[in-house]
Formats: sequence, structure tokens, C-alpha cells
Amino acid sequence: MTTPSAAPSTFRVIDLIRKKRDGGTLSAAEIDYLVHGCTDGSIPDYQMAAWLMAVVLRGMTREETAALTNAMLHSGEVLDLSFLPAKKVDKHSTGGVGDKTSLVLAPVVAAGGLYVPMISGRGLGHTGGTLDKLESISGFRVDLSVSEFHRVLKACGCSMIGQTEKIAPADRKLYALRDVTGTVESPYLICASIMSKKLAEGTDALVLDVKTGSGAFMKKEEDAVFLAELMVETGERMGKQMVALITDMNQPLGRMVGNALEVQECIEVLHGGGPPDLRDLCHDLAAWMFYLGGASKSVAEGRKFSEQLIASGQAFERFRHMVELQGGDISMIDDPSRLPSADHRVEVRSSQSGYVTSIASEQVGTACVILGGGRERKEDSVDPAVGIEVHKKIGDKVSAGEPLCTIHCHSDAQAAPAIELLKESYQIAATPPAARAPLIHRVIYKAEY
Repeated sequence: MTTPSAAPSTFRVIDLIRKKRDGGTLSAAEIDYLVHGCTDGSIPDYQMAAWLMAVVLRGMTREETAALTNAMLHSGEVLDLSFLPAKKVDKHSTGGVGDKTSLVLAPVVAAGGLYVPMISGRGLGHTGGTLDKLESISGFRVDLSVSEFHRVLKACGCSMIGQTEKIAPADRKLYALRDVTGTVESPYLICASIMSKKLAEGTDALVLDVKTGSGAFMKKEEDAVFLAELMVETGERMGKQMVALITDMNQPLGRMVGNALEVQECIEVLHGGGPPDLRDLCHDLAAWMFYLGGASKSVAEGRKFSEQLIASGQAFERFRHMVELQGGDISMIDDPSRLPSADHRVEVRSSQSGYVTSIASEQVGTACVILGGGRERKEDSVDPAVGIEVHKKIGDKVSAGEPLCTIHCHSDAQAAPAIELLKESYQIAATPPAARAPLIHRVIYKAEY
């Protein structure tokens, strides 16, 4: 696809709204016109909101979705990373509870010789955000300029920043409208929003981690698969190598939920420890990043490479270097006990003996938000010190009075509402669940790459 030019004046917005309302298919030029007008303000919000609702009700074709993504991508700056000598690969997750893999993946894959330019987001709702986690490291800057971003990438192979004002400005305007007009849930609009930002990074390949389950935005697996297929096809249409992993979010990933706690857990993984589920998913995602980036001949070889880079300490050193280059206090990386911490602990104990059969993960995430570890509105501040340590997960045996999880907070009063949510989130039965869901439900990939 080519960069959209100035939108022709022959289109009338009301005609395009009616066309989509009545189930018609818009051309790439018509979609360019809408995105261009939204970005420069020549099309009023009320007309764009009407068109967005028509999309929610009528859907889009794959061609329309790719055209929308392309128009949003080229509404602003597309980074040129051709000066870097190896392939550029990134990972995007649709978000979940305790989902912290980016902090491990970026340094692992960079240590393996690829470049990882990560433009990440903040937490909203019950899910955490990569930028909030990184900012629990004192001094860490996520607001690098493009030239600074380039400098860090060239020096250590990875950099993690927030979206700049020049990258996909159409997405910021459209998302703000979607957020207040009940049009967030459309998979076509979600795809265009995610892919326009990720493709603006100038990457060669993208690995998607699409969550499904009680702690994901896509609760039903069929919805997660549909979105994943849509994003993979859209990326392919734009010349990128793509794969999507449908991964389980029916319980928190790892043991820690909360910003500084999750950084601490990532450091454990980079030292070869950490919870098995988090460690395994990081290796699986890194394996695909290495494979698509040409650093391994197979996914299996990529996984072994990831394991070696962590065992040798190279991945940790790469993370340490990135933190130093972006202004972070490396003493907190060398000694994670220096990270922000809450001095009060409240245990949430089981009222019965048995086996954990399910966890309402979204409630666990919401409990962290209530503590101050997330934001319910974009302008809310975040307390990096608070969070939840999960002791019992699905399939675990538990005795009455035994802790299910521990709340890290500043007072009993602060913990009180979170306690009730956490108690309600656990289901315990006399017999263990029949089988645990695999961590990776499905892989969506075209083998001709």
C-alpha cells in the first residue's frame, strides 16, 4: 500500500456514513478521506462517531480493515530503522493480568542479535501497562525523542518508549471518540488501532500474543482467534512477517500483579528463575521472534537460544544496559529490594479446603486497580508499590485458612475492598479440575515464510 495523499474533496461524509450504515464497502480512497479529515479536524467528531457506530454494527471487509490501518499508519510519522544492520522484531500483547513478558523479551531478543523497538502503552481498566511497570524504576524515561530512541536501539538493541505525538495521530483521535461512544469493541477498529501503531515502529516482523479467558478483553476464544487472524492478515498485506499466539488468561500470568512487583518478577526470570508459566511463555514468544527475525532456523532452536541467553546472563546485562541508557536507577536492577514497596501485608485466606478450580482474573486485576496499582481513568496516578502476590493457582491444593494471595498495600483500610474481590475471584471444590488449559491454545501462522 502507498502513503495516502491529500483527500479528494468530491466525497461527502454523510454519504460514507450511509454507505457503511447500509452494509456497503468503502474504497481505500474513501477511508483515506475519513482518516485525513478526522486527523486534521475538518470532519466533526459527531460525524466520525456516527461512522464508527456504523462500523460496529456492519463490520468491515479484510480489505477495508487493511485500508483503515494503512491510512491511520500514515496519518503521522513512520519510523525508518533501515540504519540498523539486523532485522527489527516486536511483540504485542492484547493485555491481561500479570502480563509482563515485554520486560523479558526485549533484552532477550536484543541479546540474540536482533533489534527490538517497542512502543508500549499504559494500563487502563483491569490490565497493567508496560510503561507503568518501567516507571517504577526510578528515573526511567519512557518519553524519549525519536533521535534518543534511535540512539538507545543502536547502543543496546532494544528500547521501550511511549507513543509519540507524531506516531499514528489518527489513532489517538479515533480512540478518544471510541472510548466515549460505545465503539471500542469492534475487532476491525481494534485491529486498525493496534496495527497502525505497531507498524509505525518500522519493524520487519511482529509476534502477537492474543489473550483469551477470564482476565482478557476477549473472554471467548473464538473472538480472540478472529481478532488474531484479522491482525495477522492485515500485517501480511502490509509486507510484514506475522504470527499470533492465542494464550491463556484464565488466571494471572506469573505470581505478581502490580508494577514494581512485576518488575521484580521479570528480573527473577532474567536470572533464570521466576514462575514456570511466565518463564515458559517468555521463551515461546522469544522463540517466534528469533525465528521470524532469522536468528534461528526453527522455533525449537529459537527457544533453546532464548534459554541460553538467559542462562549466560547476557539477557539480564542487556536489560540493565537499556535501563541505564534510558535514565533508570540500575541499583534497583542489581538489588530489586530497592524498588518501590509497600510496607503493609494483608493475607487473603481460604475459607475451605479443596482445590482451586477457577480464578476470575479480571477481578484480581480490578483489585490491584482499587489498591492504586492501575488507573480507571487516563488521568489517574499510579502507585508503583502496591499489588497482589498470588500463592494459589488453578489446580493447586489448598487448606482452610491457608493464604490464597497476599495484598501489598499501605494500610488495612486500603486493602479492605480488594480483599472481598479477591475472595470472590477464587472457586474451590473438593476435587481438582479435570485438566488445566494449555498456556498456548493455538498458533496462527502461514508456513510459507
